[in-house]
Amino acid sequence: MIDVALSLVTSVAILMIAYVMAISSKDLIRLLISLELMFGAVFLALLPLFSIETLLDESFGIAVVTIFTSSSELLILIGTIVKLDRMKEDITTSSIIAGGEGL
Repeated sequence: MIDVALSLVTSVAILMIAYVMAISSKDLIRLLISLELMFGAVFLALLPLFSIETLLDESFGIAVVTIFTSSSELLILIGTIVKLDRMKEDITTSSIIAGGEGL
């Protein structure tokens, strides 16, 4: 089975890399990649739940909800990037004003 400690340490490491990448991103594509890394880290943290026999049903439910949330978030972000690119012809984060003003 999966070594739980190794899985969680790897998950935390990937999550920290994604946080640093999100904070320092200069364009929306890097921001999108960092958000997907965050969801990947969450999926990796969920894997040890499947190794516990009594938690299989709950683990499957949590995984399904997480997968649907991740795919919805991905579709919304891709749509937002496409719309921003069409409106501003620029996908840098500096072109986004706080609260969406000026769009």
